Amino acid sequence: MSIRFDGKVAIVTGSGGGLGRCHALALAARGAKVVINDLGGSVDGSGGSSAAADAVVAEIKANGGQAIANGSSVTDRAGVDLMVRQTLDAFGQIDILINNAGVLRDKSFSKVTLDDFQFVVDVHLMGAVYCTKAVWPHMVERNYGRIVMTTSPTGLYGNFGQTNYGAAKLGQVGFMNTLKIEGQKTNIKVNTVAPVAATRMTENLMPPAMLSMLKPDFVTSGVMFLCSDDAPTGEIMVAGAGFYARARMMESEGMALGADPSPEDVAANWGKISDMSGAKEYFTLNEGSQRMMTLVAEPAAKG
Repeated sequence: MSIRFDGKVAIVTGSGGGLGRCHALALAARGAKVVINDLGGSVDGSGGSSAAADAVVAEIKANGGQAIANGSSVTDRAGVDLMVRQTLDAFGQIDILINNAGVLRDKSFSKVTLDDFQFVVDVHLMGAVYCTKAVWPHMVERNYGRIVMTTSPTGLYGNFGQTNYGAAKLGQVGFMNTLKIEGQKTNIKVNTVAPVAATRMTENLMPPAMLSMLKPDFVTSGVMFLCSDDAPTGEIMVAGAGFYARARMMESEGMALGADPSPEDVAANWGKISDMSGAKEYFTLNEGSQRMMTLVAEPAAKG
């Protein structure tokens, strides 16, 4: 099966560099017309420049593709509406949205300011909401849409110093969980990728040996599948270093404790209530990443 996007139009937020750039280049290489959205700010969201987005557009055009640049912040509703209008004016339709834009303002919860917490949530979660809300009616009208959210192992499992980032990232999963239901009747499929990749947002969080294995392109291959005609819906895909896994929120079989259970009843039966036979959970980002990296490293060790 060859995955192509001929005749499709895609918006990729935060695509001036890193994962977004890889996604945009892959879409264009496979036939899509692409809108390169990037504010051009620093990792913490400060500043702004059109240079990064313009460079990706030039790269796509040099390879024979079609693309335009947009410098709107995903936190600016008017700017997002402008991006959609520019897309429709240039290409006439919107088929794919990849909500990739993000920032980091890492500090332990005791030290993070509420302003920094709010800003990270605004970019990751509300930015995805604003962009999705703006494209949704056009996808409904065309009876077609593919939307990819970007969560993180931090959101799924936790990571020290990233309460704001984790809350915002897991919020996208909750957002997806209802959109997947509401989009069914109009062929709009909504999925989420949880990438582990070497970008400017992660270069200070991982050792060099690990970063060398985590090329953004490996994540992009999974994202292209989630954007395709035959994509599933409502899935969370963990992707990195050539490793792909399906993440799920799980619940134990549980038990009924009667009509009027006491706290002591719950405590006495917690062993059975919490029995996750056959299921596997990760408490931290490192646990999930360690398993991934171990499995990736095994073939190399055997070879």
